[in-house]
Amino acid sequence: MKLSDSRIIITGGSSGIGYATAKYLVEKGAKVLITGRDKEKLEKAANETGAVAVVADVAKEEDIEYTFQQVKEKLGGLDVLINNAGIGRRKSLDELSLQDFEEIFRVNVYGAALMAKNAAQIFKEQNYGHIINIASTAAKKGYANGTVYSSSKFALRGMTECWQAELRPHNVRVMLVNPSEVTTAFGQPDRKERPEQANKLRSEEIAHTIVAALEMDDRGFIPEVTVFATNPFKN
Repeated sequence: MKLSDSRIIITGGSSGIGYATAKYLVEKGAKVLITGRDKEKLEKAANETGAVAVVADVAKEEDIEYTFQQVKEKLGGLDVLINNAGIGRRKSLDELSLQDFEEIFRVNVYGAALMAKNAAQIFKEQNYGHIINIASTAAKKGYANGTVYSSSKFALRGMTECWQAELRPHNVRVMLVNPSEVTTAFGQPDRKERPEQANKLRSEEIAHTIVAALEMDDRGFIPEVTVFATNPFKN
């Protein structure tokens, strides 16, 4: 697709992968709307990237509806949805509660699905569109203490395959990106960005992957791509 003048939503756009992707896409000439829960942090990110800020929580259905109202008003339509918002939690099996599942799934699964539902309605009507879901290598392989997070990303991966089957006849590309460890604020109790490490992925590598997948000619698409650090074990 041609990114210049394309209209794009990125959830969780105030930091990390969402921030880096918004910056890259705006540099490519796209019109980008970012969402997030922290008003101050989101507006700062919007000012720095050139994106439009909409304070919204994907865990709340009314906020999702508000987001799409703002998309219509501020972007004049939609070409791409990037489901980036996500939260995680590490707990052993014997420590888990129903609340743990509800909180993680409300963002990582239900929120992503409802965002995609609203986008799909637009895309099917215009017979064109793109959805990129940001999952994780945890969507492909479980790990100790990862029951809640990993299962939420397995669910997102499964939904991605369902949406591919449903939306391809409407010229809609649905793609999954699985980052391995990235030095972002993800999982940090204080939500502060982790310092860059030479042997770890940065948000920029994932942003590059997203942009490259979108820029492929519309006649083809990448159903799923996984990004690893080249050598995470080096000193």
